[in-house]
Amino acid sequence: MYFFLSSLSFLDICYSSSITPRLLSDLLASRKVISHSACLAQFYFYAVFATTECYLLAVMAYDRYVAICSPLLYVISMSSRVCAWLVAGSYLAGVLNATIHTGVALRLSFCGSNVINHFYCEGPPLYAISCTDPTINKVVMFVVVGFNLFVTSMTILISYTYILATVLRMPSAAGKRKAFSTCASHLAAVTLFYGSAASMYSRPSSRHSQDLDKVASVFYTVVTPMLNPLIYSLRNKEVKDAVGRVMERKRSSDR
Repeated sequence: MYFFLSSLSFLDICYSSSITPRLLSDLLASRKVISHSACLAQFYFYAVFATTECYLLAVMAYDRYVAICSPLLYVISMSSRVCAWLVAGSYLAGVLNATIHTGVALRLSFCGSNVINHFYCEGPPLYAISCTDPTINKVVMFVVVGFNLFVTSMTILISYTYILATVLRMPSAAGKRKAFSTCASHLAAVTLFYGSAASMYSRPSSRHSQDLDKVASVFYTVVTPMLNPLIYSLRNKEVKDAVGRVMERKRSSDR
């Protein structure tokens, strides 16, 4: 579990770093300009880290399923090697997804107004100002994003269905509370990530929805990565105990 938490923390740093520094720079600049290559690079890394987080959250749901439903086999089923391969597979899915989207974005040309109605480079805002017919790009995005969301959301849903069935069969109320407490932090992270993403991609395109997308994007790319460490630290007893021990050692050394 801690291996996946450290991987999620590192991923959140990379994810927000692909957007936030440029956003802060543009807020301070009087003229907001980005080159075509820099825009595509930002689009690529944003897609890598966003997709990787989708798959990593699904992997963490599977990890909770094994821990609760098959605790005696957890050490074997979720060995260090298996965990490393699962994280590597999540990054591979992110790289493949970003390569596909960025590859088809290279066919777009921009000959009119190049003002991107967004605070970072993403597919739909780029398609809106392209002189090239973006139908192929939209179809590719629908298919690939739909596939990624289906695979990851079904993994999470099936894992928690089995977890719920197992927890309800537990005779001990304390055991049920411990199992639900373990899963609560992950469910909160999943709700924040998928909820904000769904609010961006589930509405029809319009000027009004584009403005709402900007608000959702701030939550999706900046706020959520900052909240994840708080969610896991506040909901996880082991993390709170570990922080308490560190603070206690620090107080002892100061004396």
